[in-house]
Amino acid sequence: MIMWIDDEATLMALYGEPGEASIVKEVPRLTAEYRAMIVAAPFCVLATAGADGLDATPRGDAPGFVEVQDDTTLILPDRRGNNRLDSLKNLLRDPRVGLLFMVPGINETLRVNGRARISADPDLLARYAVDGKEPRSVLVITIDSVYFQCSRALHRSRLWDPAQHRPRGDLPSAGQMLKGAYAPFDAQDYDKGLAERQRATLY
Repeated sequence: MIMWIDDEATLMALYGEPGEASIVKEVPRLTAEYRAMIVAAPFCVLATAGADGLDATPRGDAPGFVEVQDDTTLILPDRRGNNRLDSLKNLLRDPRVGLLFMVPGINETLRVNGRARISADPDLLARYAVDGKEPRSVLVITIDSVYFQCSRALHRSRLWDPAQHRPRGDLPSAGQMLKGAYAPFDAQDYDKGLAERQRATLY
């Protein structure tokens, strides 16, 4: 029989109190050190919540693609994707966001919690154009809290260790995963042109 933990007191008794460093590292605005992590990051995960559930989606571009406008404001251009719009629809109902920034080779990550609004202001879109192609929208994120996550998870996973990298052929291709979800799908035909389609539609 599984024993469940259903109250905070039991949970705290199991884990104990957090260390001082775990508390003091959380601040309501960017420090110079936290700003440096965002400027260096080519990748983050954006988490949102809405009436239809939760969503966590990868976002990536050249390092610094999430712009630090000031110590409490970030701007994230929304590049081309699959048009599901799960995150953006969530934001229309609940502006809260969580961001996890990652820098290749660095085991600490940076966590930002805040609130986001969606803008299609022409001046903002033009400011974030790449190769003459503007994002469809941008997220303007007001920071509520920011702190770094210690390196244990990335040490344990050995995420940046090339010896851990798997050959692509070891796992199902994008086409094969689509076929698994939708049986009549032509996986081979989809995979054949995937790399070129992605190159042509990055922005």
